[in-house]
Amino acid sequence: MSARREATRQRLFQATLEEVSAHGLDGVTVDRIAERAGLAKGTVYYNFGGKNELFSAFLEWGVDRFAAMLREGAAGPPREALSGLIRAELQFIAEYEDLARLLLSESWRTNQAWEATALRIRRQAIDVFTELLDAVRAEGGMRPGLDTGVAGSALFGMALTAALEWRTLAPDRPLEEVHAVLMRLVDDILRAERA
Repeated sequence: MSARREATRQRLFQATLEEVSAHGLDGVTVDRIAERAGLAKGTVYYNFGGKNELFSAFLEWGVDRFAAMLREGAAGPPREALSGLIRAELQFIAEYEDLARLLLSESWRTNQAWEATALRIRRQAIDVFTELLDAVRAEGGMRPGLDTGVAGSALFGMALTAALEWRTLAPDRPLEEVHAVLMRLVDDILRAERA
């Protein structure tokens, strides 16, 4: 894909995000997306074929962006990486709150052209947690019998739920405070697993 076409797609994704934030998914039209992006309506159809294809590509873009932030946060030894991963999830939700809410809600919808989003979130985002838990286990940080797939989903969900509550009910609370509470829970779980 040419750099110019990729730049056009990025403009359309950004415009889609802004339109979804302003009007909700059901209130978004191709006309408004194109207008917000400063492009002709035909450009949307040329790049994506239609509204469903645009939304599918947009959701994939969102998951890819989310997964990239998680992987960046997951650097270092397993315990530090787990802390960085949870911080990255909180940071993503704080920076891209509307996108996070959309990804969450759309991953539960069925019979949509973009229902593969839930599987994509699983493979690209939640698996980062699972891989880290596998590394913690390899270092002797937890019992061998723990299902790290379920545990990875649980940690992802714990951070997600805490972040959504934080952004909705206590948006002035510092991210580091929320992160510290979650890490205390993770540490308690890991200690209990070693006992």
